[in-house]
Amino acid sequence: MDLNLTDEILKRRTFAIISHPDAGKTTITEKLLYFGGAIRDAGTVKGKKSGKFATSDWMEIEKQRGISVTSSVMQFDFNDCRINILDTPGHQDFSEDTYRTLMAVDSAVMIVDAAKGIEAQTLKLFKVCRMRGIPIFTFINKLDRQGKEPLELMEELEEVLGIQSYAMNWPIGMGKEFLGIYDRFNKRIEQFRVEESDKYLPIDENGELAVDHSMKQTSYYTQAMEDILLLNEAGNNFDKEKVLSGDLTPVFFGSALTNFGVQTFLETYLQFAPTPQPRNTDIGEEVSPLNEEFSGFIFKIQANMNPAHRDRIAFVRIVSGKFERGMNITLARTGKNFKVTQSTQFLADDRETVDVAVAGDIIGLYDVGNYQIGDTVVGGKKAFNYEKLPQFTPELFVKVTAKNVLKSKHFHKGILQLVQEGAIQYYKTLHTEEVILGAVGQLQFEVFEHRMKSEYNVDVRMEPIGSKVARWIENEEEVKESMTGPRSMLVRDRYDNYVFLFENEFATRWFQDKYEHIKLYNLL
Repeated sequence: MDLNLTDEILKRRTFAIISHPDAGKTTITEKLLYFGGAIRDAGTVKGKKSGKFATSDWMEIEKQRGISVTSSVMQFDFNDCRINILDTPGHQDFSEDTYRTLMAVDSAVMIVDAAKGIEAQTLKLFKVCRMRGIPIFTFINKLDRQGKEPLELMEELEEVLGIQSYAMNWPIGMGKEFLGIYDRFNKRIEQFRVEESDKYLPIDENGELAVDHSMKQTSYYTQAMEDILLLNEAGNNFDKEKVLSGDLTPVFFGSALTNFGVQTFLETYLQFAPTPQPRNTDIGEEVSPLNEEFSGFIFKIQANMNPAHRDRIAFVRIVSGKFERGMNITLARTGKNFKVTQSTQFLADDRETVDVAVAGDIIGLYDVGNYQIGDTVVGGKKAFNYEKLPQFTPELFVKVTAKNVLKSKHFHKGILQLVQEGAIQYYKTLHTEEVILGAVGQLQFEVFEHRMKSEYNVDVRMEPIGSKVARWIENEEEVKESMTGPRSMLVRDRYDNYVFLFENEFATRWFQDKYEHIKLYNLL
């Protein structure tokens, strides 16, 4: 393989940022972009009076609500590395988007609120990372506010998550008395809220502050030194192999909002984060990133990133080789061959044409309806498929109609485009062909309604039909409409497959007892 190409691939670091809502995930993303020179000044999630919003929250509804509802991709260079950050939604109603995004990264950065510790959504996403063996780096945020004791937070990481931890740095004080961090890895003290020239203080061979400084006289410094002594004697040892296997998480303390500890985290992260990793195919073979032939998979489709052009972008994680604009690629699912003339790289909704990208990068391909989430694209002659991406079984359902019947063309176009993004699922009744949408969370319906109005100029009427148990059928040919009743509905999904929507688990069991020969299954 071309040595330059190998070098380029090994420079890549591709990671997702995961957390519970409000832990500071989008804020830390902004600060990382700021250090990478990708933006001039970091926005906050809520724009306040300045009108400056977070770069990664580009959707109108995200700016209004101050939450992330879709994963966004950002790319920048720092310390001779090319970094691809995927900022994921923290809200549980959008966990499907996040789960798929985690399939496209090589490591994860977990943000923990120092006052709240490990929260429900953090735990859920952590388990997905563990299941896939993704290395996890932890940033304990909001040290500028009063929070739990640092040792308590470390203990919580190990007990709740079941992972070993190693403190790369340690806070000196907290909240209004937050003085800085003791950097165990870089052997220095980093001071909070001081001039840049006074930021770092040296420590001596005994691990003590090497200069005469007023900090030495504080009880917070004394407490931090006692904690560090305890960590040195009784804590885990740092082990790079354990980090890469996902068995040990390096822990960093800081404050993203005040931009403290973020640069130290980024510099250290890049030294230990994995380079692009191989991926398994559906035939059990592993594809190395250094394989010369281009290949990748589509983990996300986003409609209307530029509403003026009604565009649709398929997000591709490049797994191997090099992508070049103008090359021919094969869509493995259909065997169709395309010449790629339009390709893009991202800074949230800012895009620029990309001519060359390599394994580890995320690129966008303009889509006119050819691609689906989970598709594999290859540049060589041998077509294969990467492992399937997760798809969730929806739990909530609504009937949807256009308020204005004259807008039915826009209504159907909007629904089909938004459904292809994978957050909501589309069904229709057998004869009347009424549209039913399914989702794993109520907020997805609200985002759908908002986007239909703002992006397609269609007001929709949504009639909730409650939670249902959705089950697909292995032996469809044996299903009869007469099997439906007041507690079950037979519909078709967007691929024209039969799906039963049962009223509850009891109705599902009753059906299975009565029609034992019908084989039902759910998605996840």
